[in-house]
Amino acid sequence: MIAATCNSGGMERVLTNKANWLVAQGYEVSIVTTDQRGREPYFTLDGRIRTYDLDINYDADNGRLLSKLLRYPVRQWKHRRRLSKLLCQLRADVVVCMFNNDVSFVHKLQDGSRKILEIHFSKNKKLQYGRRGLWALADRWRTRQEEKVVRKYNRFIVLTHEDAALWGNLPNIRVIPNSRPDTVPPPIREGNRYQSKRVLAVGRYDYQKGFDTLINIWHQINRTHQLPDGWHLDIVGDGPQRQELQLQIERLGLEDSVHLVPPTSDIQSLYLRSTIFVLTSRYEGLPMVLLEAQTYGLPIIAFACQCGPRDVIEDGINGYLIEGRDEALFAQRLTTLMNDPSLRQDMGNAALQASERFSEERIMSKWQEVMNEES
Repeated sequence: MIAATCNSGGMERVLTNKANWLVAQGYEVSIVTTDQRGREPYFTLDGRIRTYDLDINYDADNGRLLSKLLRYPVRQWKHRRRLSKLLCQLRADVVVCMFNNDVSFVHKLQDGSRKILEIHFSKNKKLQYGRRGLWALADRWRTRQEEKVVRKYNRFIVLTHEDAALWGNLPNIRVIPNSRPDTVPPPIREGNRYQSKRVLAVGRYDYQKGFDTLINIWHQINRTHQLPDGWHLDIVGDGPQRQELQLQIERLGLEDSVHLVPPTSDIQSLYLRSTIFVLTSRYEGLPMVLLEAQTYGLPIIAFACQCGPRDVIEDGINGYLIEGRDEALFAQRLTTLMNDPSLRQDMGNAALQASERFSEERIMSKWQEVMNEES
């Protein structure tokens, strides 16, 4: 169950990969959404997967706190009523909640299924939004409520051991990372691949991803005359900060070397033409983009945010971890990699080897174990 499958984000990608794998193994798979609004899935779903939309549309109140507070109870009532009716019709053995607007009541529904809850962010996600006033109070209250509700599910799936520790290693908790994309062709591994002069970042243009910081880091390298000739930064995505980021690029005079690139279903071509991957997120769960970058043999430079980068990157071996959002150190590490194609190749090869830990076969076998449990 997810809000919608029409977005190009990591949760949608993970759900699609997981559902396609399960249906290929003979499972009957249904996806239930609340805010689809008749839009097509962004990623290709196997035709055997059944989809249902409950037409709740929580996103109609986004950004309007008073309206959200007034309408949310009604939407919750409709959501619970419609979902309960649908689940009784489907008679599923297992129901997986993806920590959306149904998290507070799915475990209560009497449809005979085992209830699994999975989270794609870290425990402190809402506290890291950086919001103020009433929104900040709401974020703290919701975090406390989540601490209570996760205990009520048969299984609670988190992406990293770091996050499991933040939740307190609950008796129902299980760590299952996202899997890397195993359906893509193997990356080009010849040495000339690492002669490319493109740095890649991928994600939604919003506060979480920290692309404003990334542009400042690129400006710092350019301003100190340390940006090697011919290098470009591609930031692939879309979102509410698109105009703000474009204005920042223009204000800093970086139009020739920094490009905002629309999302594409052919993401593999962007990985293959790049030689370094960067992540400047303020918080994460376990970013799919890190697993994809490693699959394509890219060294990664990332802020060591909660959570995910520490589980993927071995500092100095297959990339660099930057503690404390140290922009100067990030710029230094990036400059080092841009100036050394041999180092990029060595780290890229190490990244490709490290990606084996997240193979689809290994990760989905863990999901099968959880789904086959009796209680």
